[in-house]
Amino acid sequence: MKPILQIKKGGFSYIDGTYVFQNIDFSLNRGEVLCILGPNGTGKSTLIKCLTKILSLDEGQILLDGVDFSTLTNEEIARKIGYVPQSHYSAFPYSVQDLIVMGRAPHLGLFSVPASADFELAYKAMETVGISHLADRPCTELSGGEQRLVLIARVLTQQPDILLLDEPTSHLDIGNQVRLLRLVNNLSKTGLSIIMSSHFPDHAFISSQKVVLMKEGKLVGLGSPDDTVTEENLRSVYGINVKIKSIADEINRKICIPVI
Repeated sequence: MKPILQIKKGGFSYIDGTYVFQNIDFSLNRGEVLCILGPNGTGKSTLIKCLTKILSLDEGQILLDGVDFSTLTNEEIARKIGYVPQSHYSAFPYSVQDLIVMGRAPHLGLFSVPASADFELAYKAMETVGISHLADRPCTELSGGEQRLVLIARVLTQQPDILLLDEPTSHLDIGNQVRLLRLVNNLSKTGLSIIMSSHFPDHAFISSQKVVLMKEGKLVGLGSPDDTVTEENLRSVYGINVKIKSIADEINRKICIPVI
């Protein structure tokens, strides 16, 4: 199977030459969910920004459907890759519907306005993430969880092949965390490829087929959740003792338990 996205020997550094990450290698297949795990400051968010071309690699190469990233325009990338940042605040009280239909921008001409077909895609995206009832609400009046779902709906309206989620469950209560992870699972079943960063190893067992473990800007683990999210690896990456237990019955998955 040809990967939809690849990063080869990727590295990014600041102006003073200090590397945020270096020698990063992994690939993403169609319909696959890849979870990037690692402590604060290890370069997860910077890596995701490089995968959107918000930032550019200093070393290595990114391939999108086999084509070098550096040869693609921002518009071409935006038609293929959707990005949801950790946080977003709009200073203008756009309605939820209007904000979501802005996701059609990569498919519209410079002076074009959204047509009825574009609004239909926005309605469908709102239904997919369960926020149709918020269509007319000003986006400045939403909770953190609602704002996150609006951003995901806007990206779905963009109709990308790849969805990048930077810490998608940060600042969400447990109910919204579960809803968002369930949404990730459902979207991957439609063929959407997803990369998400997380601070929670449990998320890898819940919603991913592949895991990237990062520490101090380096890739220290790559593989399936069962093979990569181990007690030994987590102890090395996070510097704490962790127990991993298998839960049967209706849960039927592994969980990570920090040893206090």
